[in-house]
Amino acid sequence: MDVNGTVAEGFEPVREAFAANFALLGERGAAVAVYRDGHRVVDLWAGTRDVDGTAPWQPGTAQIVRSATKGVAAAALLLLHQRGELDLDAPVGTYWPEYKAAGKEHTRVRDLLAHRAGVPVLDRPLTPAEAADPALGAAAVAAQAPVWEPGTDHGYHAQTFGWLTGELLRRVTGRPAGEWIAEEIARPAGADLWLGLPESEHARVGRVGPVDAPETAGGLKTRPKRAVAEAYADPDSLTSRAFAAITPLPDENDPGYRAAVLPASNGIATADGLARFYASLIGEVDGGTRLFTPQTMELARTEQSAGPDRVLVVGTRFGLGHMLHGAASPLLSPGSFGHPGRGGALGFADPDTGIAFGYVTNGFRQSVTADPRAQALVRAVRTALA
Repeated sequence: MDVNGTVAEGFEPVREAFAANFALLGERGAAVAVYRDGHRVVDLWAGTRDVDGTAPWQPGTAQIVRSATKGVAAAALLLLHQRGELDLDAPVGTYWPEYKAAGKEHTRVRDLLAHRAGVPVLDRPLTPAEAADPALGAAAVAAQAPVWEPGTDHGYHAQTFGWLTGELLRRVTGRPAGEWIAEEIARPAGADLWLGLPESEHARVGRVGPVDAPETAGGLKTRPKRAVAEAYADPDSLTSRAFAAITPLPDENDPGYRAAVLPASNGIATADGLARFYASLIGEVDGGTRLFTPQTMELARTEQSAGPDRVLVVGTRFGLGHMLHGAASPLLSPGSFGHPGRGGALGFADPDTGIAFGYVTNGFRQSVTADPRAQALVRAVRTALA
């Protein structure tokens, strides 16, 4: 496999790991970008633009990043807090009165961001067409009774996180979430990322699809633990119901789905766009603006939830919307914050080393929080810094 792009001196291990993903881990098409102290030090791509095609991946090829979108949505609300427009300890109902229904009147904004809101499921799942209507999604989560007392426990809000954050952003700003993120995050950061793909960018985005994982990766079994597998297999579990809040599964290659605004699951980005976004959260970036103050940056990586996750059935750690480094989702170091996308994508920042990382792929696996291909690249970055 021909690997295209550049790496700065010292970051050669990342190129080696990226090539190995194609040779050993079944990668079809992917890109990885790394920034250090605001300067790009890794920019690599290889394979095909489409998971089921032969056209080569090009500079600027973008892909859907699934739940890596959540890191962008979380940053939007933290920026509103930074500007004094959103109180993290205020009840969500202060900004969104309809949300007070069904025992949720004491849910704080902080609880919503930290996956402590208790509404990871919908009693009546939405169809893909309904889910794409922000008003319907917002009404559904506003009416939903919590499955645990808000603020007392945590569980991954796989789909509902999008309607929660998107509607809260709209209530505070008066602007649709996709438009606000384009103007207040992507443009200032100079990042190629979109929530609600414009028609002008359709030609840049590759087709995605499932790919089989090797039985082993580097000698380690890649099968999930029995408890996790059983949770996904049980249609009545919180795990299955959380991911099935949109039923049936949307066609992620459908232009209509890509044009919708689902802040939990359908953001589209280049690897460089994802890395630049995170670089802008922790410092100045070449050709872009720093988004977070040092105080907000520290807030983003301050632990809010930790321990057994009622949805993912593993131990997870969350800050205010971002996943934190841990066994279930290893990042670069204990001080890192970011978000994976189910089956592949990963973006994060590590303020302690000045590293910002973005990885996108067109081949999705069964992994949820720690894809072996992304993890191989993270380990290579760690090696480069040693």
